[in-house]
Amino acid sequence: MDDRQGCLAGLLEMLFVTAIFDWLEERFGFGRGCSCTGCGCGILILIVFIIVMCQIAFGTNWFKIFGF
Repeated sequence: MDDRQGCLAGLLEMLFVTAIFDWLEERFGFGRGCSCTGCGCGILILIVFIIVMCQIAFGTNWFKIFGF
């Protein structure tokens, strides 16, 4: 059975994830300025954001890949 989402659902998920990413970046990431916590958390948030966006765009189930 094909469990892929439709175009509108994918776009809405991407919009929601982008809004969360912007909020997190402003509070904890690069938006805090040039500090150690801003840079460290900013890079971590960016990596998680890229993974989630790839999961939405390509339909990859990361938990199934790693055996969870």
